[in-house]
Amino acid sequence: MKHPVIHCDPEIQGGVPVFVGTRVPVKNLFDCLEAGDSLDQFLQSFPSVTRKQAVAALELARESLAADAHPA
Repeated sequence: MKHPVIHCDPEIQGGVPVFVGTRVPVKNLFDCLEAGDSLDQFLQSFPSVTRKQAVAALELARESLAADAHPA
């Protein structure tokens, strides 16, 4: 990815992965979706995160899972 979406810095939220340019942990996105909230609801709750960032984080998660998948 040319422009990172997720950043870890010990000085920001104790080093947990956050969306670049924010203090919003990426975990919050997954927690909201797991609770049944829509992406739009997440974005309304965390306006410093852009739709592009949220979608990119979801794509990274998908790619990570696909890389570990074993064909049937």
